[in-house]
Amino acid sequence: MFFSRRFLPYFVVQSLGALNDNVYKNTLLLMVAWASVAELPMPADLFINLAAALFILPFLLFSAHAGQLADRCDKAWLIRRLKTIELLLMLAAAAAIMTQSYLMMLAFLFLMGTQSAYFGPVKYALLPQTLAADELVQGNAWVEVGTFLAILAGTIGAGVIMASQDANLLASAIVIGLAALGWLASRWILPIPALTLQRQSASFWQVFKDVKADQAIFAAILAISWFWFLGAIYLTQFPNLTRLWLGANPTVVSLLLAVFSVGIGLGSFLSVRLARSKVELGIIAFGLGGMTLFGLDFAWAMPDMPVSHELPAITLVQFMSQDHHWRLLCDLLMIGVSGGIYIVPLYSFIQTESMPEQRAQVIAINNIFNAILMIISALVAILVLQVFDGSIPQLLAMVAAMNLGVFIWLCLLQPRYRHALLRYVGVTRWR
Repeated sequence: MFFSRRFLPYFVVQSLGALNDNVYKNTLLLMVAWASVAELPMPADLFINLAAALFILPFLLFSAHAGQLADRCDKAWLIRRLKTIELLLMLAAAAAIMTQSYLMMLAFLFLMGTQSAYFGPVKYALLPQTLAADELVQGNAWVEVGTFLAILAGTIGAGVIMASQDANLLASAIVIGLAALGWLASRWILPIPALTLQRQSASFWQVFKDVKADQAIFAAILAISWFWFLGAIYLTQFPNLTRLWLGANPTVVSLLLAVFSVGIGLGSFLSVRLARSKVELGIIAFGLGGMTLFGLDFAWAMPDMPVSHELPAITLVQFMSQDHHWRLLCDLLMIGVSGGIYIVPLYSFIQTESMPEQRAQVIAINNIFNAILMIISALVAILVLQVFDGSIPQLLAMVAAMNLGVFIWLCLLQPRYRHALLRYVGVTRWR
């Protein structure tokens, strides 16, 4: 399946797109962080927070139209148009990077977010049309692996780029090159025609009402959004957690991100094994249980007090040489593994259960809720850390404990998920 023309070109396109987003975004943030005050049009903290908001905002503004468009167009045709737009945007963004025009780079970040918002619905909606029923879970697992490895590579790659002598030139060449490779790969995607629309006149809001009325699908959307809430909390706190509580240098941030991303990849493939390549809601409970237990232990394993600023930051080698840090890394790996087990069946479920002619719009609704929960995650972090003067370990312990509430709501109070769990526990045997 992976090397077939039905899947491989699409996988390359979506992975390169996610990689380009993260290279460009993180390069911009690092440029701002190291720029002098006189070079910036606004304070660095304001610029960085504005950049994060502008990248998420398009998912709220344009996902509804993106879902309608993806349902009514040949999906391969739409992907090729979106990759052409990405290439044109990156050509212009490269000029902004070379001239260090920060406001223009910020504008292109918003436009890249818009392009990603339009790609999001078609990214997941096409899988049930191109893959067989017993390939769908595996396909979703590969998508999650590609996405998180792209986040990892883009974050680390941006640091490598900015550490080079010709950082602006290298960054410009890479974002153009990635966009060009994605455009070329999109030419190999087989046609994926729009499905016959039996409800052509249905508006997006009518689709939303239909989704909200379907308790199982709407619960899946909220559950997926919780995953992105949790992921945003962890990824956002890694830098300060490393600096303040572990007393380590930025290389350890990359290590934490790598362990988390690899864990999600392993968990995604483990979900295929646990579900026996079927859409299996019964394994979601194990993912939630793991995120709760290992999340709490990760928070409890942190030092009792922040590290003194007077001490020099430890290196990656020094960090790895201390035995108690391996507990943290194992916990973080298992949080990622549990997250992969949790998220893959949920995406597969909404793909198979949605009406085929409205599938992309359902994915678009999911993307809107994902964006809302990611924004809420930032507000929760500000509330805990700034307003109530809490610590990062306390924040992480709180969100880990909240997984237990999600477990009760999703796996015990939602009939479809409760029955799936009871059936899975009762009949599954390892072969």
